[in-house]
Amino acid sequence: MSNRDDELRVVNPTDPLDDQGRAEIQLLAARQRRANGVLMKAINFVGSQVEDGLKSMPAPVRTRFEAAAKKALSYSFYAAKATHGKAPLTDKGHTAVAAIAGAVGGVGGLPTALAELPITTTIIFRAVLGVAEAYGEDPDAEDTRVECLRVFGAGGPGGDDDGIDTALIGARLGLSGAGINSLIARISPRFAAVMSQKLAGQAVPIIGAAAGAGTNYAFVRFYVEMAHVHFGLRQLCRIYDETQVLEEFHKALIMRKLSS
Repeated sequence: MSNRDDELRVVNPTDPLDDQGRAEIQLLAARQRRANGVLMKAINFVGSQVEDGLKSMPAPVRTRFEAAAKKALSYSFYAAKATHGKAPLTDKGHTAVAAIAGAVGGVGGLPTALAELPITTTIIFRAVLGVAEAYGEDPDAEDTRVECLRVFGAGGPGGDDDGIDTALIGARLGLSGAGINSLIARISPRFAAVMSQKLAGQAVPIIGAAAGAGTNYAFVRFYVEMAHVHFGLRQLCRIYDETQVLEEFHKALIMRKLSS
């Protein structure tokens, strides 16, 4: 990111977008496109094959996915703050711990995978919170954790909307209490749709251990990359005119899709 003086970021928060800003936006757009890489696409393909079988299960069983995702997001929102700064980990450290948790969670098939989901979600949340801090956000502020929640709702691997929704960047909502619960309720269906691929891969005992380790590794990397894009754009919006930043980002994504 930019090395310009921090004071300038505060004094001139709406400077017109310049060449340096455009270059940084291009890097973020490239990062978003790379996030859904070969490993993630393979996991999505394999998971979707197993998921086809899960669709034949009774509706109450399927709704457990969404309920588990909502519970995991709610738990991680508060647990991430309580554990932040304790035994700090790098991105690689979070990835390794998540892989171990996924392997353990996959040993017993779907029941243990569902039980492991809040742990994995909290690990991802902590990793995302660390990215936020690196971009100048206050890790102890509730607003920062709200923005971390929005990363979870910003699309998922293998989907048509597999990236950051810049409408979320522009949102300036002060949320607390019921507002946070409402946000979690809105995000959880999208997060559940993403996590269903992970859980589908872990549905078969023993084999699910390897699947759990691999999917957790990929999902931590995916959401960390999405966090870099989300908080990178927020940082740029504190320097330059927000409308120009978001329009340029959309344009950069479109050009990359057309050229791929």
